[in-house]
Amino acid sequence: MYNLTDIQLFSKLSDYYINDIKQNSITRSYIKDSIVFYEGDNSKYLYIILEGTIKLYKTNPKGTQIQINRLEAPAMVGEYACFENQPFPATCEFVTKGKMMLVHFDYIHNNLDDKQFSLELIKSLTSKIMVLSSLVHKETIYSSEAKVAKMLIENVEIFTKLKYNEIAAILNLTPETLSRIFKKLKKKNIIEMRKGHHIKINNYDALEDAIESNKVKDCTDCISHFKASFKKE
Repeated sequence: MYNLTDIQLFSKLSDYYINDIKQNSITRSYIKDSIVFYEGDNSKYLYIILEGTIKLYKTNPKGTQIQINRLEAPAMVGEYACFENQPFPATCEFVTKGKMMLVHFDYIHNNLDDKQFSLELIKSLTSKIMVLSSLVHKETIYSSEAKVAKMLIENVEIFTKLKYNEIAAILNLTPETLSRIFKKLKKKNIIEMRKGHHIKINNYDALEDAIESNKVKDCTDCISHFKASFKKE
């Protein structure tokens, strides 16, 4: 299990502050598949992952999960909701067993005068904005084939670590669509499956071509199109 000093936001704080946080925080243990908080929940806490891996996702009216991010310990969750006193914009669920430390917002607020503390908080919020920006870009620009090709190029090892339905959720695809794309790639000998679900890429150029040729969708206002997908019934 990680310590608070392993979290960048708290790494520069003195022992006095670290001990103060521990005395004024709550530590909880979670089993696999436990929900930490739901999209729309209110909270007065900043969540610190001390052990395990969580996923953050939104759910559209049809019940489909759109996975935003995965975080492994040590990491922070809920900075925006904590800082702005707003409902959580996504659901947080453990994909392994783990532990969380809950730090009350009053402590965060009382330390905003510390320049280093504030700077690290800003950095953390900025990184989350970049993740969301990447999600919007992926959902509005890339086709299903292009999204799979991009993940194969950038992070092929993830296919050996996660189940196909989990990968499909990350890409915002149905498992059936992901399976169909993989069959197509294997039939064209662009990839091949090896023992232990290891994937060998035989033709990187073909994957690059899939990204280039399929990256533009037929939408005049892609951002509005992305937002509207959450409102459809």
